[in-house]
Amino acid sequence: MSAEFGGRTGRQGKLSQWLRGRRPKETAGDGGRQTLLLAAAAAGLPLAPAAYPGTGYGCSCDRVGCPTPARHPVSFAWQTQSTTDRSQIERWARHQPQANFITATGMVHDVLDVPLEAGREAMERLLAAGIDVGPVAESDDGRMLFFTSTRGTPEDEDEWWPCELDCHPETMDEHPGLRWHCRGSYVLVPPARLPGDDGRAVRWLRGPEHPLPDPLSLLEVLTDACARHVGEEPGHVGSAWPMRH
Repeated sequence: MSAEFGGRTGRQGKLSQWLRGRRPKETAGDGGRQTLLLAAAAAGLPLAPAAYPGTGYGCSCDRVGCPTPARHPVSFAWQTQSTTDRSQIERWARHQPQANFITATGMVHDVLDVPLEAGREAMERLLAAGIDVGPVAESDDGRMLFFTSTRGTPEDEDEWWPCELDCHPETMDEHPGLRWHCRGSYVLVPPARLPGDDGRAVRWLRGPEHPLPDPLSLLEVLTDACARHVGEEPGHVGSAWPMRH
């Protein structure tokens, strides 16, 4: 690690103070939801409708034992359906007032998905070092999402695989706790509601008006924070969120 990304001495509370002062204001009601969705689309993030919370911890898809309640697209054609077209997004938002939305990664942007505490530590260090962080979202299910520019499609297809195939054990120790969403993957885009009776949600900490940074400019600090976070977990025996290349 470079010395400029030094320890946390004297920084206690700085990130929470920054978040209180900088968190984007989300207008209440459907108008606020649509405004945030259109802002994401205007920034180039392709959107498609997603499921929303059902009763209790259930999902609107009514699938028994849905493995990702309120976190998945409603259409199997979500990759081709995803769009930044304002009129289409307005129609979806109007006709599906409860729907969450996903943004398809690997087209315009990627997402570096890390444990919440590791993400908070990394963001504080990145901002203190003067590095452009870009849009960042926080999920109440314990993850932080760093939106970056995409790496695109390499000439050698053997170097690329979809995020759902992130099961290569050789990457787990090198990048513990970090998942790189690129082509073939998606994440919920704020504002999104999560299952439960406690108002859990996905919200912007830094909105989509911030330019997308190069993912490699964030990777070292995120990886270091993830390693520190995973290493501090009681009984840790490995990573559940390996990184893809």
